[in-house]
Amino acid sequence: MAMGVMSSARRGRSSRRAPMAEINVTPFVDVMLVLLIIFMVTAPLLASGVPIDLPESNANPLDQEPDQVTIAIDEAGYIYIDDQLVEQDVLPQVLDNMAGPEGLSKPLINLRADTSLDYGRVMAVMGELNRAGFTSISLVTTAAAPAPAVEPVTDSSDGEE
Repeated sequence: MAMGVMSSARRGRSSRRAPMAEINVTPFVDVMLVLLIIFMVTAPLLASGVPIDLPESNANPLDQEPDQVTIAIDEAGYIYIDDQLVEQDVLPQVLDNMAGPEGLSKPLINLRADTSLDYGRVMAVMGELNRAGFTSISLVTTAAAPAPAVEPVTDSSDGEE
């Protein structure tokens, strides 16, 4: 009988202090929101480390494929391959090394060039890319504002004199 009293006393005490089965998620949510803000702020900065004033265009956005190489030409004309400075005279050898053996698929090239550059400078780099066998080249631009509506020019003379 003593055992019955002990077990009922133990049951009564345990029912009053039941273990808490809830997890406090508030600190977890706070940390996740802070990390989200950090990633939102730093993600655009990670896209490219070379500051370039890109031209504007109404072209569709590029698809993000895993096998891509970014080549940037800054306003001074320096060439960067994935944020690494490459000298002009070494560019053909670097491109040949990137191309690899014949038959392997070559990566997509994203070419970013500053708006202040001479057209010939950009075409010289594109020529080197073509010579090395890179035929899939995307020219990267920024999104442009819609062009203002322009009224067609009409000739008021109507050809009569």
